Amino acid sequence: MMHTHGFQKLSIFAVLLAFIVPVFFAFALTPSEERSQLEQELQALEQEIQAIEGDITKTQQEKASLQKEISVLKNKIKKLDLQISQSNKIIEDLRFQITDTSQSIEQTIEDIETKKMQLGEVLQRLHREDQKSFAEIVFTGVTLSDFFGNLAGLEALRARNNELLVSMEKLSDYLQSQRGALEDEKSEEENFVRIQILQKQQSQSLSKQSEQLLEVTKGKESEYQKILADKKKKAQEIRSRIFDLIGVPDAPTFGEALEIATLVSRQTGVRPAFLLAVLTQESNIGKNVGQCYLKDANAGSGVRVNGQAISRVMKPSRDVQPFFAITQQLGRDPYNTPVSCPIPSVGGYGGAMGPAQFIPSTWVQYQNRIEQLKGGSVDPWNIRDAFLAAGVYLAQAKATRQTHDYEWCAAVTYFSGSCSSRNQVRYEFYGDNVMAIAAKYEEDIKALESASLGILGAPAR
Repeated sequence: MMHTHGFQKLSIFAVLLAFIVPVFFAFALTPSEERSQLEQELQALEQEIQAIEGDITKTQQEKASLQKEISVLKNKIKKLDLQISQSNKIIEDLRFQITDTSQSIEQTIEDIETKKMQLGEVLQRLHREDQKSFAEIVFTGVTLSDFFGNLAGLEALRARNNELLVSMEKLSDYLQSQRGALEDEKSEEENFVRIQILQKQQSQSLSKQSEQLLEVTKGKESEYQKILADKKKKAQEIRSRIFDLIGVPDAPTFGEALEIATLVSRQTGVRPAFLLAVLTQESNIGKNVGQCYLKDANAGSGVRVNGQAISRVMKPSRDVQPFFAITQQLGRDPYNTPVSCPIPSVGGYGGAMGPAQFIPSTWVQYQNRIEQLKGGSVDPWNIRDAFLAAGVYLAQAKATRQTHDYEWCAAVTYFSGSCSSRNQVRYEFYGDNVMAIAAKYEEDIKALESASLGILGAPAR
């Protein structure tokens, strides 16, 4: 009976499987279909985001009230949640691209190896023919046609040899371009993970801001209006607020940071609020990624500040030697000087230095210009030098025009290396977020001025 019962269970399972398996395969998507579906989902998310942006703009035009403030915060959080979903889709799409490119590289390497084997065989045959004496060549074969046949065969071998060499050269060039494309795709993936870090941080910050607002006002409009009216108290809070920076042990207050940014503005022409916004954004990324120390110069590996081993702290071929040169000039121990950690889930490199988050190879490109403006040696971990370095970079990216579009483009360039059409689309969030932070800082600066504290003075224009 036990055997019969077991057979019945197997039979039922087989029948169910017969129905399930075809359905599974019927709904399985090919990689191209999955990517097409992702594109459609991205378009739908973009439409939702645009609708919410319209709601936010409309609400912000209304008279200042507690209800308006809470409504704007809720819509901003909703927008960020959609942007996080959008980033997830883009990262997923990039990972499809990376997989495709990696497989293509593997196939190209196989093709090159096959061509090498074929070329080796042809060269061996040519070598054997070259070893024959003139008499062997002339008298090999019974007839004259055999002789000419041998000559034709030899020519065919030489032609095949040239053909294989040309083919291998093309494959090698293609392999090089594929490896470059793979590096770009991985870099883009890393940038989107960084953007997602910012999106999540901002969403959490807005949620906390909404909770604090309700707590302070106790939900009463009259309390909210009192807070708005107390300009002197607001100015004092702004001035003494800590301005968090990555890579420095003692963070300055906003007032101190503004003093430095104002001085840098006079030297570079970059608007103080915009400079502070870029440094805030970079520090937000850097704080999340964490701090590491380089320990193995050859491999570029190291440890986190808590002692945990981690690979890819710094790219050996690009940044290790410049990093050694920088630390040697400053009398720093390269193995005990903090740099940014890599993002483990992506596979990129860390190595960014100080508040401005310059990688060593970029710092050395700008070092002379920064030293000329300062009138002495510069240190990426020094707050004032880091502000000046960021100002020089942003000035070169045309932030000195001080218009929204030029500053937005300079922010995207600071993050990704250029403001190409592709980067403008891909890294829109980064540029938008920097400009939003800059607008908030500009309000803070005006609040300080209107309170007539006379401590900081007006920022340079």
